[in-house]
Amino acid sequence: MTKPILIATLIALVLLPIANDGWSQQTPSPAATRAPIGPPAFLPDAAAARVVSVTKGGASSEHLVIITEAIAIKENGPKETVARFGEVYAFSPATIFVRENQPTTISFWNLQPDDQHDFAIVNAAGKPLMDLALPPLSQTSYVFTFHRPGIWHFKCLVHQPAMSGQVLVLPAH
Repeated sequence: MTKPILIATLIALVLLPIANDGWSQQTPSPAATRAPIGPPAFLPDAAAARVVSVTKGGASSEHLVIITEAIAIKENGPKETVARFGEVYAFSPATIFVRENQPTTISFWNLQPDDQHDFAIVNAAGKPLMDLALPPLSQTSYVFTFHRPGIWHFKCLVHQPAMSGQVLVLPAH
């Protein structure tokens, strides 16, 4: 191979990944084309609605934002952590406070470009009362009304055990 061809080949090998790094809108990302990896999303049934009701819209007096965070992932490590525990994600904040029977909008921001998450509130036995899909790079809002004071746990059913938290429901005023 002559020097100009070798140099052109090396430049192409370096620039090709840069040109296809996701900035281009010509092809959808793998996350946009693959099937969801989590359980099917569902809102509370009649029994679960005695604990929490969830609607896509409506009036609320409070607003919270919960974001997804990549703590240790294959793209940026630390490699030892990923090797030992796998990829680790978290909700932030991991604890939220609401009032009983006070509608509260919770906006979820999934900041990962290639990872599907979900948000499930579970009962004491760990059974989901409801589950919401959080697609990659999305903002999703729902109005939650908790009808029983106490501590209710939430988790991403896809990324357990680390991606979890709790809702502290305080008695109504």
